[in-house]
Amino acid sequence: MARSLDGLVFAPVADQAPGQVGRQTRFEYHEQDDRVWAEYRGGDVAMGCLVGTRAGSTLDFRYVQLRLDGTTASGHCTSLLTELPDGRLRLEETWTWESQEGSGTSVVEQLPGRATI
Repeated sequence: MARSLDGLVFAPVADQAPGQVGRQTRFEYHEQDDRVWAEYRGGDVAMGCLVGTRAGSTLDFRYVQLRLDGTTASGHCTSLLTELPDGRLRLEETWTWESQEGSGTSVVEQLPGRATI
């Protein structure tokens, strides 16, 4: 899949545990060559960023976030990029916290139109 993520906004399809991303969180992606980065916020996340690389349909990145309660957290994620039947993009994520215990999976999907965060 060669479609660029640049300027696209994604949202989780389900809530995670408190202090993590949820349906109110929005990710605005940027992409240049094989580099990807995003800013995100919403729900329990006051601000976050991720930075990494893309190889075909696979993203590999680190993330760091500031929560509304003033705590910070960081981790590593790999994501598989797929296209939905309606043409929007989906990221199926496998993540591991590096600043605390825990790991899991999540799914974020491109919001329709020209959404912004």
